[in-house]
Amino acid sequence: MSTHPADPIVNLASPLAPDTLPGQLALAAAVAFAAWLLLYAGAVVATRNGTVVPAPAGQDLGPDPEPPAVVNLLANGWRSLAQAAPATLLDLAARGLVELRQPGDDPAETTVHLTARAVEQVGTLTPYERRVLARAAEAAGPAGAPIGAIAFRETQKAAAWNRSLRREVIADSRVRGLSRPRVGGALGSVLWFSAFAPAVPAALAVIVDGHAVRAAVTVGILCLLPTLGLLALLLTERSTPEGLRRAGHWAGLRDWLAGHEEFAQLPPAAVAVWDRYPAYGTALGVVSRTARLLGFDSGDRRRVWSDHGGTWRPVRISYPRLRPGFGGTPAHLLRLAGAAAAVGAALLLLTLVRQPDWVLTGAAAEHELRRPGLVLGAGWVLVGLLGFALLGRIGRWTPLVLFLSLMPGAMAPVDGWWADTALRGGPAPVELAVVVAAFALAAVQLAYAVLARRAPVAVDGELLRVESRRSKHAPRLVALDGGATDRTTAWALPRDSHVRVPGPGAKVRLSVNPWTRVITAVEPLPVGAPVPGPADPGRSAVPA
Repeated sequence: MSTHPADPIVNLASPLAPDTLPGQLALAAAVAFAAWLLLYAGAVVATRNGTVVPAPAGQDLGPDPEPPAVVNLLANGWRSLAQAAPATLLDLAARGLVELRQPGDDPAETTVHLTARAVEQVGTLTPYERRVLARAAEAAGPAGAPIGAIAFRETQKAAAWNRSLRREVIADSRVRGLSRPRVGGALGSVLWFSAFAPAVPAALAVIVDGHAVRAAVTVGILCLLPTLGLLALLLTERSTPEGLRRAGHWAGLRDWLAGHEEFAQLPPAAVAVWDRYPAYGTALGVVSRTARLLGFDSGDRRRVWSDHGGTWRPVRISYPRLRPGFGGTPAHLLRLAGAAAAVGAALLLLTLVRQPDWVLTGAAAEHELRRPGLVLGAGWVLVGLLGFALLGRIGRWTPLVLFLSLMPGAMAPVDGWWADTALRGGPAPVELAVVVAAFALAAVQLAYAVLARRAPVAVDGELLRVESRRSKHAPRLVALDGGATDRTTAWALPRDSHVRVPGPGAKVRLSVNPWTRVITAVEPLPVGAPVPGPADPGRSAVPA
């Protein structure tokens, strides 16, 4: 009887198999996550807003009506406060703290003015009413201003202002017993602390499996992201029984207002006739025209109200982003010119030295790297890569972009246009067009590089907007009102510039290059400096 050596026992089990400690911890993390999702779903169902039962349509506001801002919260399902600020301003006008004057037929020309009663009664206002009144006073000044001037000129400032307004309105709604946090108290604590339950065993599983602490922390954070993201969706307001009752009352007023078609087109100055109804109509979403005219956001970036020059007027701003030479320093423009010339020369050289035996056509090229499309695509990609390398724009995604650029040639038919282009002598029409365009662009950028070295000119005015663009290489855009015309073109502040530009509203003197529109220096205007008017353009007369 022959004996055979015993076969070695090979453990093919995965480290995360259920019979291993890391696998059991991973399973515990999955079970904890599933349990948390069930708890979350139960919280979503349990904290839903009740059903609002509209009262019969009627015009009665009641003896002590809630402010329009709070009504806006109730009317939007305790979620949005989009019209809280415009409705509050209209309510202040109806109560005599603000005066809205419409001098002509166009409601957009309505002006806002503070009254003496605003100073007398400011102490009786809610925090958000004081906030709206302060913004109106800041925009109007002692002489008044168009309602369009209430909009902010800075996006970040507008966002911060509206966040503060939202917190104040919600606080007032809670004090009145009309809303409450959706997941407050014990439920919020349970959801918050249990959100960490899946992350703990998942991180332990990584450590037990022999990985570093850094890997465990990464896995724990990845497990926390979905739970905390879902939990953030519940950080809102929800109704109370009293809130549902009052929401039903205001739904009845909304139905009554909606039954009168003229309410939708009421101008802001209509508060002089309709008292507080335009304010509540705006809060309830019925008075749509006034809601469009009264904006407390960042406003229209292409149309900004300005009083620089003595009178309020809308100034239209142009942003010449695609203009050749715009925002370029001499060094940057020379680099662009060199890169464009190098691309044109490289592509022209490629077309001249290209030989027919570089490529294979027909059946022989089906699985060869010498397919016409691949050869042409590789040459063009290398030429483009040369241009990006000269510009210093090669990044982490460059290999992926190069790979994708070769796909059309790799999947194109072997014969046809690709083969005709690869086998012909000299450049193809498309290649010749690219070469001509590259050399033309190089000549234009070189001309602008020369013009960029000319002496700067001075431009006086008031800053309208200062904007940053997403690209880290793009210049900042600075709009200046010179006071002479109703149109202006934005100037450029290169990213690597050390020039500091103050915020919108500042009176400054810019030293600029009118050809590249680059700002080289900024200095504040002395107090009492003359403002150029339409008949005296002064220093504002530079090429647009």
